[in-house]
Amino acid sequence: MASGEGFLTEEQRERLTIATQNSEVLSLSPKSPSSLLSEHHIKAPAGGKGAVGVAGRHVRRTHSGKLARVKKVFPVYFMHIGNGMKGSLVRDVTADGAGGKGTWGKLLDTDGEAHLDRNDPNYDSGELLLLFFTLILVPTSSRCLLNPGPLQEPYQLVGSTVSDPLDDYKKAVVSIIEEYFSTGDVEQAASDLRELGSTQYLPYFVKRLVSMAMDRHDKEKEMASVLLSALYADVISSSQICQGFVMLLEAADDLEVDILDAVDVLALFIARAVVDDILPPAFLTRAKKTVSETSKGFQVLQTAEKSYLSAPHHAELVERRWGGTTHITVEEVKKKISDLLREYVESGDTSEACRCIRELSVSFFHHEVVKRALVLAMETRTAEPLILKLLKETSEEGLISSSQMAKGFSRLSESLDDLALDIPSAKSLFESLVPRAISEGWLDESFLKSSIENGDVENKDDEKVRQYKEEVVSIIHEYFLSDDIPELIRSLEDLGSPEFNPIFLKKLITLALDRKNREKEMASVLLSALHIEIFSTEDIVNGFFMLLESAEDTALDILDASNELALFLARAVIDDVLAPLNLEEIGCKLPPNCSGSETVHMARSLIAARHAGERILRCWGGGTGWAVEDAKDKIQKLLEEYESGGVVSEACQCIRDLGMPFFNHEVVKKALVMAMEKKNDRMLDLLQECFGEGLITTNQMTKGFSRIKDGMDDLALDIPNAEEKYEFYLEHAKKKGWLVPNFGSGTVDAC
Repeated sequence: MASGEGFLTEEQRERLTIATQNSEVLSLSPKSPSSLLSEHHIKAPAGGKGAVGVAGRHVRRTHSGKLARVKKVFPVYFMHIGNGMKGSLVRDVTADGAGGKGTWGKLLDTDGEAHLDRNDPNYDSGELLLLFFTLILVPTSSRCLLNPGPLQEPYQLVGSTVSDPLDDYKKAVVSIIEEYFSTGDVEQAASDLRELGSTQYLPYFVKRLVSMAMDRHDKEKEMASVLLSALYADVISSSQICQGFVMLLEAADDLEVDILDAVDVLALFIARAVVDDILPPAFLTRAKKTVSETSKGFQVLQTAEKSYLSAPHHAELVERRWGGTTHITVEEVKKKISDLLREYVESGDTSEACRCIRELSVSFFHHEVVKRALVLAMETRTAEPLILKLLKETSEEGLISSSQMAKGFSRLSESLDDLALDIPSAKSLFESLVPRAISEGWLDESFLKSSIENGDVENKDDEKVRQYKEEVVSIIHEYFLSDDIPELIRSLEDLGSPEFNPIFLKKLITLALDRKNREKEMASVLLSALHIEIFSTEDIVNGFFMLLESAEDTALDILDASNELALFLARAVIDDVLAPLNLEEIGCKLPPNCSGSETVHMARSLIAARHAGERILRCWGGGTGWAVEDAKDKIQKLLEEYESGGVVSEACQCIRDLGMPFFNHEVVKKALVMAMEKKNDRMLDLLQECFGEGLITTNQMTKGFSRIKDGMDDLALDIPNAEEKYEFYLEHAKKKGWLVPNFGSGTVDAC
């Protein structure tokens, strides 16, 4: 290279001359570069070197002395336009887009900053070189767009971003998850996911939901688990949930960088998913084969298996680790409201009370604040000025909305009769508070009109119904204390008002909703006991319809009413109290877009899920409800023993020892199925003995036969002549007087 600035070596001059000639030839034709190369002779520099851009082999000698082929190299030129046509040789680029040693690598890789190296021996800012149609010299896979305008050193390569549908999906689900963590609205999150579409990306939603929850408080972790369980089968398939957790396991090493206890938290998420039956227990075994034994993902699986799923009472432990399936219970909220109101009465600090109300983060439950504040004002007359000041302040700040304020007053109005037992002047005090609240502007005038209308309706309410409601509330409370089903049945029979059975069901479930899981489980068991014994299927359908019809009002008192009602419905189907078709019947009676319709849809989704029976049977932790499942096993065993031994008296004693006369229809059903399978009629002798002793009633016999009839399609798959055998047993039962009159004739529906 010449030492003087602006001079070229002989070799460079030769290259410049040939490049100029070639460019003139190529400029004569508008054809594509590839056709030009084949139609025109392109000169090459002397010295036996191949033309730049023409496929010539280059040979490099290795350190061992062996010859090694290297990739084709093309010089790429960047030009100064308008500065004496001066340019600089930047780098050699290989034919596949990547350079050899000392090069930039792939030309299209724009992750790092690309620039000229001033220390490069080829660098000379005053060197005059011609840009030789880089788009021809560099293969298509390695082309970059050159700016023909003036360039300033250092030169940079600019890449364009291509929109990736997966990236767009990930951004969208982050917004959905953030909104869910703020509102806790499971239905809205499910609806947003459905509208988003792209179901093939749902495993990424699972990964993102869990990873975002892992870095937050227990409340969000619990919410994430609840949402996954709610979306299972209805929105996200089992395989997609598995894929999402596998992705989380593969990312466990990265997660631990930001989350110190990532291994333990992710293990708990997996254990919770197994307990909730959205992941099969076999997932752990299969997943271990997909991750390295030295990875954090493998540690996660070991922790989930040994620390959580193998522990005694692990299901209860895992479910309550983050605060239980309902991360904030009605009882807890009510207690917090009572505490803050009493503290406010003692301190008189309105701003502090408002802050506490705001921190509760239950804006949809502020009517409870209003109701309890008014009750406190009635109980403690000296506290009335402070209470009214607080309610006025919360209204003016917009902390308690006008609708929540009106609902609080309305709920208190409905409970004035009960409240008057403790506060004799409750009605007169309430009547004085309403006009004052309206005049001060923190209670809407429309409340007065609506309360008058409701009063007219109440006055028309039948006194007999009112009395019945009062009595059944006492009966239900007694049952929750004693767990004595036979005593409750006797009490209901003594009332002698079977036409009000739907009202009893509504009261039973409404009272259970506002209590703990034990009472919810007891209510479901009681429904199973009452079915057919004294309640018809029509009674139960009507009772659930009344519940769902007033679901929005129920939600004012119970935070998670919709989910809990869906569980009661699903449990009734699993316990054979309702048939799946009954859910359709109830749904048809309800308006299409109401809260009750959504609850019915949710119940159907629960029933359609994998292992639905097992999940729903222990949705409230078992409790007395396990007796139903245990009874089925015991019935099966006692019938098998009777089949082998043939001692009728012993079998009858075992049935008597079960102590579940309301469940004897299961004995009838299983006995008939076993008779069909064994192809003998010994079971009929047992049923005759049970009926003769009064051990199995006519209603229980009828229900057992009815259940066989309802499941005939499934039964016929295993027993080809099941229908023929059933008709034979039905005629036998009619002759013996086991069944209610006209059963099977089409005139009486046993269910």
